[in-house]
Amino acid sequence: MAIIELKNVDKIYNSKSIPVQALKNINLKINSGEFTAIVGPSGSGKTTLLNIMGSLDSVTSGEVILNNKKISEMKENQLIKFRLFNIGFVFQSYNLIPVLTALENVEFILFLQKINRKERYNKALELLKKVGLEHKKDSKPAQLSGGEQQRVAVARALASNPAFVLADEPTANLDFRSAENLLDLMQNLNKEYNTTFIFSTHDPRVIKRALRIVTLEDGLIINDQNNI
Repeated sequence: MAIIELKNVDKIYNSKSIPVQALKNINLKINSGEFTAIVGPSGSGKTTLLNIMGSLDSVTSGEVILNNKKISEMKENQLIKFRLFNIGFVFQSYNLIPVLTALENVEFILFLQKINRKERYNKALELLKKVGLEHKKDSKPAQLSGGEQQRVAVARALASNPAFVLADEPTANLDFRSAENLLDLMQNLNKEYNTTFIFSTHDPRVIKRALRIVTLEDGLIINDQNNI
């Protein structure tokens, strides 16, 4: 079943000089349980495409359907609520809240969802166990390595039981071993829990592990293939 569907999507940024078309007639379906990499050179439209899938950016024309909801027709307050309950995000820069512990960072999404304190705590602790960081639950981001921070970010992304997780260059700031460990983790989550991951990446390690590779060039999908 398609949990992401883009139909004839165009995205044009109107700069002061000339309009820039970041995406051109994108037609794409992502099914539940996929482990997909969006690849292409810098400026190809990868991040724009991921932002549209995450309802962080609007389309100039076309239709976006996420988890059976027509996102392109929603108002901003509806989009905020939709993201909170349907989409997990993993960013290149981790985006953890510095003053909160690892546990509290994972809990934060559940707090926004108005989950009670005991349930929040138990679920956040379970997710930290899942990513191998239960013993670091009281550590703040500055006390964690880059790889550990990104694992906390993955746990936070999973906290809302999202329909899918979007990861924008998640290995870019990690050393080789940390990147491999993170990819192992996400691959295991995909296999064991059927968690859907969509990556924007130029990292060969991520591309090698992806089960599907969608290649962009100048805002166009030029290739879409299984990588099995």
